[in-house]
Amino acid sequence: MSDYQRIATAIRFITQHAREQPALEDIAAAVNLSPFHFQRLFSQWAGTSPKRFLQVLTLERGKFLLRQQLPLLEAADELGLSGSSRLHDHFVQLEAVTPGEYQRAGAGLTIRYGVADTPFGPMFIAQTPRGLCRAAFIATGADEPDSQQQHQQQHQELSAAEELAALQAEWPAADWHEDNAAAQQLVATLFARKRSDTGAPLSLHVRGTNFQLAVWRALLTIPAGHALSYGQLAAQLGQPTAARAIGNAVGANPVAFMIPCHRVIQQSGALGGYRWGPLRKQVMQSWERLRLAAEE
Repeated sequence: MSDYQRIATAIRFITQHAREQPALEDIAAAVNLSPFHFQRLFSQWAGTSPKRFLQVLTLERGKFLLRQQLPLLEAADELGLSGSSRLHDHFVQLEAVTPGEYQRAGAGLTIRYGVADTPFGPMFIAQTPRGLCRAAFIATGADEPDSQQQHQQQHQELSAAEELAALQAEWPAADWHEDNAAAQQLVATLFARKRSDTGAPLSLHVRGTNFQLAVWRALLTIPAGHALSYGQLAAQLGQPTAARAIGNAVGANPVAFMIPCHRVIQQSGALGGYRWGPLRKQVMQSWERLRLAAEE
């Protein structure tokens, strides 16, 4: 089991047992590690302790319950407590593929691609001179926890070769160069950035319909550590009856994490599905909340 899988399993365990406020020993046992080694691994990966993560998770759940007008004492009981006692942080700018570029099918365009390690597993990266055009988590041959559930949630994780083939079908006339070092450098910069960073924005060079582009731009306005429902996103776009179409556009997102489709949840507050697996979606949301809490 990789470190990512251990942390993903631990986060799932903490989330499922949050009402019980599990002790460090209980969480460590769920991933077959000693409390000492688990504490160290979790802190290295998340930048905070398992206890702090549970506190943040409990706080977020508490905010949701109180927004539902649940009395304070009832909310405290539901949370397992003893009493009642800027825009997108990665500064992403999105540029659409022009009609001319679409017509030329990539002729005269150089696309560099590679695979890079991220906190959430390996990612296929492809870039044009104008920006990032594809970022997708890829299959590694090792099943993640809850793989059966992910299949039921229409998990669409492909291999790096499949991602490359799909992109080459979109741009058959482009000039292709494998560059894993450039992919890893981009990922390292991206995941190290904080809200306070003032560096040059990351440019995206993506292809989609006008409607899809509008949805993806709207996703970029959801701050890290926050979430919107599909209905709220539809209302923000001025199309309150188009939640289903908006859900399809969210699912067609070509750039994982940077276009934060993982920040969209169901109206009920449930996590909902995710193209690259619902467990990864939960881990990404938790990671962002922890980073946000650490910066405050």
